[in-house]
Amino acid sequence: MKQIFLCAINNILSGTCQEDCKFCTQSVRYHADIERYTYKEISQIVEEAKLAKANGALGYCLVTAGKGLDDKKVDFVAKAAKAIKLEIKDLNLIACNGTATIEQLKYLKENGLDSYNHNLETSQRYYAKICQTHTWDERYTTCENVKSVGMALCSGGIFGMGETQLDRDDLLNAIASLNPESTPLNFYHPNPALPIKTRNIELEESLTIISKARSLLGDKTLLMVAGGRELLFTGKEKEMFSAGANAIVIGNYLTTEGTEPNKDKNMLKALGYKVATSCDTY
Repeated sequence: MKQIFLCAINNILSGTCQEDCKFCTQSVRYHADIERYTYKEISQIVEEAKLAKANGALGYCLVTAGKGLDDKKVDFVAKAAKAIKLEIKDLNLIACNGTATIEQLKYLKENGLDSYNHNLETSQRYYAKICQTHTWDERYTTCENVKSVGMALCSGGIFGMGETQLDRDDLLNAIASLNPESTPLNFYHPNPALPIKTRNIELEESLTIISKARSLLGDKTLLMVAGGRELLFTGKEKEMFSAGANAIVIGNYLTTEGTEPNKDKNMLKALGYKVATSCDTY
């Protein structure tokens, strides 16, 4: 029986980013109607991690808005990770904090982070169309830094932002070149405040992307359908898993609502899948 891995994300610093990524409601430039706050209390983050674990999550991602890590941010994420690891066993901790140096990543690893998520987002060619305040090459370098310090790499992208088929293929090839341990596939969720007004991808194209990603990445990579899943795959989850996905995000995303975890678990049971209980089983 196929096992599906569950992951939860926690937006521990929200809506304060100065970058101009046209797909992101957390940029202050676009004044999207989202909840904005500075650092959450660590005790709250730990309680939310306990809830995620109780809901079946094996991965738990600590996300901060902003281009990348600085001294304050890296210290906060490290403290949060240590606090979580003291109280919760067998939870794979992931940091998602933007661009990062080798030294910063070593520090996070030393303090209990198992994995680092940094998405390439789109092709190198198309990136300048959606972001001018930093480069695609910076993103790729951060991913290389993650591998160099021995952390597990989680890297994927977003589809449906106006890119071409060639851009999609180039993105998947670039992700595969990094040999990530896990890859989240996100599908653009339009917001009226953002410059990208519509999503140029539908179900069949999305299933093709999942299938291509599985073929390129091989059987060992966790292939996760993340943001936008509810918009494209509700009622079509069997096709999504059959195409090659074997992981999903449960609960809410960074600034958009997701599916209630029990509803997802019931969906998996109805489809004949088991919820994975250990990363060692993969």
